[in-house]
Amino acid sequence: MNMRNQWPVLPIVAGLASGLLTGCGTESGGSGGSGSSVVMGMSDDVLATDPASGYDPGSWLLFNNVFQSLLSFPKGSTEPQPEAAEECSFTDTRTQVYECTLKDGLKFSNGDSLTSKDVKFSFDRMLKINDDTGPAIMFPMLDKVETPDEETVVFRLNTPDATFPSKIASGAGSIVDHTQYDADSLREDGEAIGSGPYKLESFSEDEAVFSVNENYKGTADVQNTGVTLKFFQGDQSALKRALLAKKIDLAYRGLSASDIADIEKTGDNSGVEVVEGSSAEVQHLVFNMDDPVAGQLGVRKAVAHLLDRDALIRDVYQGTATPLYSIIPAGISGHNTAFFDTYGARPSKAKAAAALQSDGITDKVKLTLWSTPSRYGPATDALMKAIAGQLNASGLFDADVKSVAFDQYEKDIEAGKYGVYVKGWVPDYPDADNFTAPFFGKGNVLSNNYTNSTITGTLIPQTAAQSDRAATDENYGKLQDIVADELPVLPVWQAKQYAVTRDDVYGLEYCLDASTVFRFWELSKD
Repeated sequence: MNMRNQWPVLPIVAGLASGLLTGCGTESGGSGGSGSSVVMGMSDDVLATDPASGYDPGSWLLFNNVFQSLLSFPKGSTEPQPEAAEECSFTDTRTQVYECTLKDGLKFSNGDSLTSKDVKFSFDRMLKINDDTGPAIMFPMLDKVETPDEETVVFRLNTPDATFPSKIASGAGSIVDHTQYDADSLREDGEAIGSGPYKLESFSEDEAVFSVNENYKGTADVQNTGVTLKFFQGDQSALKRALLAKKIDLAYRGLSASDIADIEKTGDNSGVEVVEGSSAEVQHLVFNMDDPVAGQLGVRKAVAHLLDRDALIRDVYQGTATPLYSIIPAGISGHNTAFFDTYGARPSKAKAAAALQSDGITDKVKLTLWSTPSRYGPATDALMKAIAGQLNASGLFDADVKSVAFDQYEKDIEAGKYGVYVKGWVPDYPDADNFTAPFFGKGNVLSNNYTNSTITGTLIPQTAAQSDRAATDENYGKLQDIVADELPVLPVWQAKQYAVTRDDVYGLEYCLDASTVFRFWELSKD
């Protein structure tokens, strides 16, 4: 799995029901809201309409609104609750058998009935296709899916995984119509057939048009008559101009920090307002442990002692992010401040020099920081240049920055060509597991040649098997302390999430939370 992120979610302690999950909240049909349709702009692309492939924020935004999952994350919550399912539960004490019963009368947007056969088909298909840019990587624990009857689905896992409900509540759990998708190949016509609150009417390079799905049966209460999603292909200035010119009703993802600051200053006069939340999105420096320079612990510790996060947030991000001192962000259960405790908040040239001397390094350290211009946010190159400036100002480093297009960037990282590089991460599900297992488990996604037997052999398996998620805090604390000591990564910032809306659009605050689910159905317009 690549780092599934681009850029700028409300901090809520993550939780996971280990017992029976039964339906709650208001069950809604697909009659649609009484408000107007809403036009939304973003600078991300939607890279896929087939949930067996897409693993980027734009695609998951589509999946979360067009497809149902068995479970979903209600607004303001990080605990999954039934959506297409009436109830779900682990049926053994080792969290290896998970069973769901479907709601009665579920239908896809084309009128086809949704049964357990479609659920099994969706998971089997995703795993069989195993697309490089798809979510199959999230399910190494899934052994097989059984369907004893039309309304019952049984997932048999090969290892205990208490976070399985959160995984199937994400976009990776999207249910497709088995009569409309090939079992062994991706759909390439840009269409999507789901059972979610919306149906995809059209999809092009410039926009996606969504109408209310009259066949929907679930927990979402739709407050509008449809949503049009305009794509600005990374053009932040065009996105801002479209909002101020009333060509779109709201902008989500991709406005620069300076644009947001400017709009906040002039919002009252321009008829727009900034809606802010905190986020579980993070950004790290990653160290290649096999690199002749970055592979030296003294070099990594020196960088950690010189990093001035507060200055970066002030100068590069203009306050639109917060300093991050751990690999598990604030607002996610298990978070601690291991890097603050170990390296402090203020840079120290003396401690950095001592770290280098402990490895016998007395000359300036020549170091290249590798970046990619937009994948991890519009300010990524500026961030890396600012970090290089901090290192060089100490007199201990001769650091420069090189920026490479994302496709080449990923290939070079995989080939081990970079010593220090930037990576960003938007969680697939709001649990500490998603900030640790992908980075430090077997076959980690960072490609930085780091492994620790205590983490892989004890801490990750134990935390994954613990159904009481609050009981994992101690082990996650140990894991974070190990990472802070060995420094395969250096956390830099945790995002705040921003959307900017015209003053006649409501409900945006229900779209921005730690689940990372943007809920079209909560938007309304006068």
